[in-house]
Amino acid sequence: MTHVLWRGDFVQRSRTVSGVFLLLYAFLHFLNIAAGLISPEVMYQVQEFRRLLTGHPPGQILLFSALLVHIGLALWQVASRRTLRMSLAQGLQLILGLVIPLQLIQHLVFTSYASNIHGLDDDMTSIILLMWNSPEVWQQYLLLLVVWVHGCIGLHMWLRITSWWRPLLPYMIGLATLVPTLALAGLLTEGRRIWAIFSRPGNAPVIRDSFNWPDNTGFARLFEIYNLSFWIFLILLGSAVATFYLRRIIRKRNSLQIRYENGTQITIEHGLTLLEISQLNGIPHTSLCGGKGRCTTCRIEVTKGLEGLPPPSPAEARTLKAIKARENVRLACQIRPSTSLSIQRVYQPKGRRQVHSAQGVEKTIAVLFLDIRGFTARSAGLLPYDIVFLLNRFFDAIVPEITKAGGTVDKYMGDGLLALFEMDEPEHSAQAGIAAACNIGVALARFNRLLASEGEDPVHIGMGLHTGTVVLGEIGTTENAPRTLIGSAVNAASRLEAKTKDLGVELLISELVIQAAGLSAPLGMMQDFTLRGVDHPVRALPVAQAATLEGMLTPQTDPEVTTFAPATSGRAT
Repeated sequence: MTHVLWRGDFVQRSRTVSGVFLLLYAFLHFLNIAAGLISPEVMYQVQEFRRLLTGHPPGQILLFSALLVHIGLALWQVASRRTLRMSLAQGLQLILGLVIPLQLIQHLVFTSYASNIHGLDDDMTSIILLMWNSPEVWQQYLLLLVVWVHGCIGLHMWLRITSWWRPLLPYMIGLATLVPTLALAGLLTEGRRIWAIFSRPGNAPVIRDSFNWPDNTGFARLFEIYNLSFWIFLILLGSAVATFYLRRIIRKRNSLQIRYENGTQITIEHGLTLLEISQLNGIPHTSLCGGKGRCTTCRIEVTKGLEGLPPPSPAEARTLKAIKARENVRLACQIRPSTSLSIQRVYQPKGRRQVHSAQGVEKTIAVLFLDIRGFTARSAGLLPYDIVFLLNRFFDAIVPEITKAGGTVDKYMGDGLLALFEMDEPEHSAQAGIAAACNIGVALARFNRLLASEGEDPVHIGMGLHTGTVVLGEIGTTENAPRTLIGSAVNAASRLEAKTKDLGVELLISELVIQAAGLSAPLGMMQDFTLRGVDHPVRALPVAQAATLEGMLTPQTDPEVTTFAPATSGRAT
């Protein structure tokens, strides 16, 4: 298995490196053509710059090696695929990757080969003129456009998992559109200019000689080489397709059957998990965690063929033990059948939807609980409308601070609220939670000054800020399932908020939030808290006034502070 993973990683890296190099070459090629919008001299200067990359033997070896590696991997991908099912982007990229060599062969033969063997002047002006009065000029532009689109798709699929790519995506799409557009304009401008000169009486022979164009015999030889190369590639492509179908026939001979409780029977290949088998064949199969083994909603009862399954892994065994599952119950996302099975899904799909539309998303986020202190006693002498009026004024004062930091109020609970900070990265979520807590403290002080001017008593609050992995999804009936979240981090944040009342502080922020944000608290100010319903003590920083929080925290690189110092004030319970 390690060897297979290493080989897959090597193939992916080779495809990425060669693809990025070829995309860079296509980008410079487009810029070279686009320079025709300015002048032939600028076009020549850009081409000379491009030749710094590929105009010498090492650069040419690197370019052609990248080209051969990329084409070879495309053929290998066809031959080694298990199925032709793929996403639209993957399918488009594969098709473009196979179409490109068919046109690229002609381009290489009539430019690079002709230049090296027959001495053809391969300046951009010469190449454009050579193709101008024929459909070849549009074929070669479309070839470059296909290479560009293929490379842009590959670049996006490579970088889409990074946090910095998404904000840049609109600008990169604009750049990806602008570059070939400018190249087309440059092509038309330079083509019309040089053709107007070439078509003047007496100019054609002189220009042919100056560009050292091959004679009819030379062109015939170039076409022979092109046809030979074209058929070699078609034979290689046909071999890859034949290999794919041959492997498919062999796998079918070694295939096995999965029979579901409703009578559905499918023939599958070795190597896939049962959950993947269901998904690939369009069979509804609940899996709230997405097949990561972190829930049990995909579990099945094996009614036939259990003896052919390997025993559960330690992780699967612990999960099954936790739910007191019978011996014939397994997790579909963890088993890879090697013999035929008859199974029954524990969670049956009902109607059109198997479960609620939002099954659940697992995220590591910061969670903030906030509550008004002593509000029950304060509201005892108020009319119901006055209570609602006060609460709305309070929430109007503090909730904007949550939303400005990037958070959302998940729910209001009388005189309190639960806020979530759903960011792409746990670090950003923690930073947003800290900013919101500090700004709430500032907004509260401002609100209390307003109350004092009206002769009202100030409002006191308590907040608990914690971070952890939670599941966000719909809880309730199919017709009425509001979005909520579940996880130990929610309970811990709630218990921290309750502790602020005993300590007389506005905020308790857990050490996990501080660390996730890349910050540290002053030495000796952290305390350990044993919280009801939380398995382990939670280390947190008491903050008397939330507005002072950011001033208490420093980057972790500061040698004067640490978040790992033992608490000096004892354990609070």
